[in-house]
Amino acid sequence: MMQIKLISIITCPNCGHSKEEKMPTDACQFFYECVNCKAVLKPKPGDCCVYCSFGTVKCPPSQQKQKCC
Repeated sequence: MMQIKLISIITCPNCGHSKEEKMPTDACQFFYECVNCKAVLKPKPGDCCVYCSFGTVKCPPSQQKQKCC
């Protein structure tokens, strides 16, 4: 069985700031506020959460090839 990664580095497309974050396992994260420029990120069309759009690791449900939120 594949081990699920819970840490992802999310990078703001507006200012380029990156931050390591722990992903939730029980819900999708639809919004994320950049700590540097305060931009509120939303998933790109077709992605279920901000980690799938802007993170180095996709969210836990996507890693398991399950339907996300």
